[in-house]
Parts: sequence; C-alpha cells; structure tokens
Amino acid sequence: MIKFLLLAIVVLLIARMFWRVVDGIMDGARERRHGARPSPMKLVRDPVCGTYVTPNTALSLTDGGATHYFCSQECRAKYRAA
Repeated sequence: MIKFLLLAIVVLLIARMFWRVVDGIMDGARERRHGARPSPMKLVRDPVCGTYVTPNTALSLTDGGATHYFCSQECRAKYRAA
C-alpha cells in the first residue's frame, strides 16, 4: 500500500513538471506568434561609481540642463562636491 502511494506521488510530480514545461513552450510560442516581446529596460550609468541603474528608481540631479542618475545618496553627494 505504501509503495503504491509513493509511486502515485512520484507520477503526479513528474506529470506536473511535464505540464509546466509544455505550458512554458506554449506561452513562448504564443508570444512569438503575436510579436509580444517585453520592451528592454533602459539603464543609465552612475557618473561617480559606474553602476548601471534604471532611471525610474534612481536618484537624479539636473545640472546645466542635463539629468544625471545615481545609485545612492552618497554618489549624488560626491558628484555635487566635485
């Protein structure tokens, strides 16, 4: 009885993994067919430390008409001091 129960659990786990693989393939085929691709995320470089950050989450500073983006308050403070 226990062997049967363990075998049933293993079969269910294998079936679930197989279904997730098939579902992923179908989602990929659907996106390719409809041309729906996620837009690439734009990254900008912190002028102090060189870290790449996203403009919508980064700290910014407008200097002479140009906007600079920073990863932290420390980098922004170093830029202001320079």
